[in-house]
Amino acid sequence: MFTKTLLIPTPDGTADAFAAFPDHGGPHPGVLLYMDAFGLRPELEQKARELASHGYYVLVPNVFYRETPSPVVELPEYIDDAARPALFERLWPMIQAHTAERALRDADAYLAFLAGQAEVGGGPVAAVGYCMGAALALRTAAAHPDRVAAVAGFHPAALVTDAPDSPHHGFSAITGEIHLGLAEGDMTPESLATLDRALTTAGRTASTEIYPGTVHGFTMSDTSAFHTEGAQRHWERLLPLLERKLGKG
Repeated sequence: MFTKTLLIPTPDGTADAFAAFPDHGGPHPGVLLYMDAFGLRPELEQKARELASHGYYVLVPNVFYRETPSPVVELPEYIDDAARPALFERLWPMIQAHTAERALRDADAYLAFLAGQAEVGGGPVAAVGYCMGAALALRTAAAHPDRVAAVAGFHPAALVTDAPDSPHHGFSAITGEIHLGLAEGDMTPESLATLDRALTTAGRTASTEIYPGTVHGFTMSDTSAFHTEGAQRHWERLLPLLERKLGKG
């Protein structure tokens, strides 16, 4: 397997990123993997390596590049409940500043970068996101229905809001298959009902699933939210989705 640290030109600057891909048998289907709020770090690099081991070229950009290169904040080796308040005090302004307009400009640049790599095939790609990254994956899929054939979000945040550009309003533009894996408590029953209605109205091939016994962040092994069975279930949903829509890597 090859791994690289990269710099990707965008309309607003240069995004640092990490990529992992197989060292043989290319070109490979592309996967754009959006980070959670804690940012690009070894945990996400390991997820990229795992996906790459199944035959995909995986790109993980630092979506907070406008503020700072990775790591965006100094993180403890293990993020427990006691560490979270101070971390989010520093992260919250970056999260709020990352508007839909910024996200869509960045998505154009990330997909253009993937298309320009010799190791990436010319077929469709997937957009996958964790936490805040789930909304970014959905926005990318809605803005690029001709490119994104699969979209997945795990322990998502802010999918249903009162804003006119709430991610759930974009479902009708998505042509790819969607999977959303939620922790218990990620969404209120009312918000989840709104989400499911939007998917049904849009006529999308989609699944929403609450993973039993999980809390927000359950896929992240460097946090106290990690849930072994939930993390395994997320791979059991994600890998078949990628194979169905992108082909076997």
